[in-house]
Amino acid sequence: MASNGEPQQDCLFCKIVAGEVPATLVRETDTTVAFRDINPQAPTHVLVIPKAHYPDAASLAAASPQLIADVVREAGEVAAMEKVAVPHGGPGTGYRVVFNTGSGAGQTVFHAHAHVLGGRGLEWPPG
Repeated sequence: MASNGEPQQDCLFCKIVAGEVPATLVRETDTTVAFRDINPQAPTHVLVIPKAHYPDAASLAAASPQLIADVVREAGEVAAMEKVAVPHGGPGTGYRVVFNTGSGAGQTVFHAHAHVLGGRGLEWPPG
């Protein structure tokens, strides 16, 4: 698995970034793309991915701290757009940002991505 940021031909999310596979886009920046999960686990379930390919959050953070910061910042922007963010104690249900790392943790696409989940109660501990 390459972790140098270069697109991978067999990566679903790289194909979404390239426009080769359709997705319901929510936001796009110079460095990230956010789109609705095809199997939502909450009323708000949006994936935020870096446009560069890294197999997981840890490799992304090691290679490009600024890029993982972009992903996390965009997760907050998505939560605000979806009206699940809780601005300084104001309205909103709250949200969770999840990075699954490894198949045992539920990662099925090995391109770093954050799940933004909200719009319903989220139990703790998860799963």
